[in-house]
Amino acid sequence: MFKEFIMKQLLKRQLKDMPPEQQAMIMKLVNEHPDLFKKIAEEIEHKVKKEGRDQTAASFEVMRKYQSEIQKAMMISK
Repeated sequence: MFKEFIMKQLLKRQLKDMPPEQQAMIMKLVNEHPDLFKKIAEEIEHKVKKEGRDQTAASFEVMRKYQSEIQKAMMISK
């Protein structure tokens, strides 16, 4: 429970420059599909910490890998 709270706070901080409606959409997706986004976050973290990759590059790579799953989640969440 506490871990989820921390993750949501970190996500809000990352999304602060986005329009509020996009922030809400992303937060809804994360809340409805926490396992998918946990898996994505863990892969990004592994690429940054273990492989020495840049945060942005690792994020783009992992997000591309899970693009179809994210799109499915977005369709379900509408």
